[in-house]
Amino acid sequence: MAEFTLDLNDDQKQIRDWLHGFAADVIRPAAAEWDEREETPWPVIQEAAKVGIYSLDFYAQQFFDPTGLGIPMAMEELFWGDAGIALSIVGTGLAAVGVLANGTEEQIGTWIPQMYGDADDVKVAAFCSSEPDAGSDVAAMRTRAVYDGAKDEWVLNGTKTWATNGGIAHVHVVVAVVDGDLGSKGHASFIIPPGTPGLSQGQKFKKHGIRASHTAEVVLEDVRIPGHCLLGGKEKLDERLARARERAASGGERVRNAAMATFEASRPAVGAMAVGTARAAYEVALDYARTRSQFGRPIIDNQGIAFQLADMRTRIDASRLLVWRASWMAATGKPFTSAEGSMSKLYASETAKKVTAQAVQILGGNGFTREYPVERMHRDAAIYTIFEGTSEIQRLVIARALSGMPIR
Repeated sequence: MAEFTLDLNDDQKQIRDWLHGFAADVIRPAAAEWDEREETPWPVIQEAAKVGIYSLDFYAQQFFDPTGLGIPMAMEELFWGDAGIALSIVGTGLAAVGVLANGTEEQIGTWIPQMYGDADDVKVAAFCSSEPDAGSDVAAMRTRAVYDGAKDEWVLNGTKTWATNGGIAHVHVVVAVVDGDLGSKGHASFIIPPGTPGLSQGQKFKKHGIRASHTAEVVLEDVRIPGHCLLGGKEKLDERLARARERAASGGERVRNAAMATFEASRPAVGAMAVGTARAAYEVALDYARTRSQFGRPIIDNQGIAFQLADMRTRIDASRLLVWRASWMAATGKPFTSAEGSMSKLYASETAKKVTAQAVQILGGNGFTREYPVERMHRDAAIYTIFEGTSEIQRLVIARALSGMPIR
């Protein structure tokens, strides 16, 4: 078991510096253009594929880092470059992780390479879970998957929303209800192969921030897929449903806690994204305060500015420490007895909103214009307190963990 340390090893430092260089040289120069265009930055994704960042191998190496710091370190550096472009680069990973977590070896080997394509023909994938009436309330999910035994096919109907790469993806991973009486335990995940009839893109959202990342609805109308596209296979699903039915009466709370533990382990990665955006805005504000003069001296010479910067840096470092702690705990199998995963995501996401707002304030009128990047960073930061569970949901999870009570 890896011992906890705040020192990155030489390999981690080399990867961090490599990612930082890509973020500085490739992502940042393109950020304003793709934010304005509100389109998927295919050329940047292709550059990431050419150097090996946009690939399953790279994310697998970071995921299996025994210290747990590989993924948060990568997220922080890429999102330091630009949140919208970074999300376009890492968004396929959401679908890939869904297959890795639930798929058979054959499914993993078949579908994940198709999600990424190659450097000459890059592809993206989409993970489709949220619905118009089922975001945080997963029990309200309405998309249904019905098995047609005569043809060994699954038939899917419903609408997914807030899907990164939804509709433009080569491969879609869709979560659907197979047994409505079992809540989240009655859900299963399915691969929708490219070109499958009945799947279409619904509304493409014009967003406040992360505008270089494609977000849309995915509409499923009598989508028929072969039986082997059920992740994990039908035998495994039937066994899981049977266990869930047996536990429903006496062990329902235990089932819900197991599902919550899965979410807890993924939230630090979003916290790391928020740390990257906050750090970027802080650095712009610090540089501006050092070089901008008013009344004959740099504005950082005023306590009102200097103290803000001190608070900004303190919150960023505290956020990173919470993210690293939770990531290390997940990697080493330590239980989140106090919802440490949610703590890291809550604090880091709120920090990103606060720090980017302070950066705009320090830059004054310049910060309110698109001539300076803090305006974009402030818009981007708003998403962190919303996706992967809102701040209100994080507080609910933490409060339940601390009290042991079913707080509502």
